[in-house]
Amino acid sequence: MFVGWYGPVFWPYAYSDIFDYTFWPYGYDDGYWAYAYDDLFDGVFWGESGPPEAYAYAAPAAGVSPSGSGTAVARTSSAGVRQLCNDPGSGVTAWPFAEISKAVAPTSDQQALLDDLKTAAQKAADVFKASCPSANAYPRTPPGRLRAMMARLLATLQAVQTVRPPLEKFYDSLSDEQKARFNDIGPKQNGNGDQAEQAQASASDCKQAKPGLSNLPIDKIEQVVKPTDAQEDSLSNLEDATGKAVTILQAACPDETPLTPIGRLEAMQKRLQAMIDAAKTVEGPLDDFYASLSDEQKAHFNKLGREVAQNSD
Repeated sequence: MFVGWYGPVFWPYAYSDIFDYTFWPYGYDDGYWAYAYDDLFDGVFWGESGPPEAYAYAAPAAGVSPSGSGTAVARTSSAGVRQLCNDPGSGVTAWPFAEISKAVAPTSDQQALLDDLKTAAQKAADVFKASCPSANAYPRTPPGRLRAMMARLLATLQAVQTVRPPLEKFYDSLSDEQKARFNDIGPKQNGNGDQAEQAQASASDCKQAKPGLSNLPIDKIEQVVKPTDAQEDSLSNLEDATGKAVTILQAACPDETPLTPIGRLEAMQKRLQAMIDAAKTVEGPLDDFYASLSDEQKAHFNKLGREVAQNSD
């Protein structure tokens, strides 16, 4: 269910994806973990186009676009994305506080802690909203896209860090019976456990080696930009940094889907930090390589996805 760039907004459903996964982990398709990581690099190098299908380094999961960046068309619209970005705490991204109260029947002391969690959720939504770009502000250069992505990731991480302490405090106040009911919130698994198996397979796929994730864009950059001998060292440094970034991302893949909301939110926080660390690893080498290019080369690099698509026709 991961959506990369949609217009000027990177990861428009981040707030929903993070917190819905916390409460409804089996509501996600089996490509959730695997493709979300790929889109970090897709967004930087390929831009809105995504890697052409002919060059895709992984087969798409059901309901996911060839680049891993898309979901069912009905989920995305320009107006819908802007509304979600500017008001992430309502609609499909609203927290299930009514369901939580119904499931655990909190005592008066627990209700006070749940109210604190509601306040934190609103603060988290405000942090997320502040990271929304202005209309028609899609960055046109790879370094610009990387920094826009990092800003969104940092805001999303801050939202998680805002919510996690009060969520843990509320959860710790519950009895074992209440915790069991809290853990059960969300769509029920079908009898044969298909949803649970898909979630575990998604987490496992996330750790699989993906050599094309770093090699493919570098190869196509070389093909489209045609770096000089003097620029080859900078491109080599970018390739090395991209490989290290992929390793950072894979190290943060969960071994399995945690069974508690606290565990799933912790996994999401670890994942966000890894995405930020990976982006920081690439940032310097990408800036250096881009700065070494002529204006003509930069123009080709900025439109890498489109140029590769045209060359492959």
